[in-house]
Amino acid sequence: MSKTMATLAVNLRPGAASDRIDGWDVDASGRRVLNIRVRARPVDGEANAGLIRFLARSLDLPKSAVTLMRGGQSRLKMIAVEGLGDDTLAERLERLIAVG
Repeated sequence: MSKTMATLAVNLRPGAASDRIDGWDVDASGRRVLNIRVRARPVDGEANAGLIRFLARSLDLPKSAVTLMRGGQSRLKMIAVEGLGDDTLAERLERLIAVG
């Protein structure tokens, strides 16, 4: 039996006043990208760790279910979310965006 896993493209903005999801955007290749701000600074992987913690907490998942796949040194990240399918992940994110 295979595990359910969704992927998520994120445009990370570190050093923000608060952790928050700003909503969807589209990158140069036409892919949907979620804009997220985190308080953590982009030093020694702190912003990446802050992103993982924030996403896990926001999605009500254990931190171990959210993994940085690509983009460790870039603002554009590819995140794997274990335990959710793409549709379920999209629904949860839409609710979070709607609540603000």
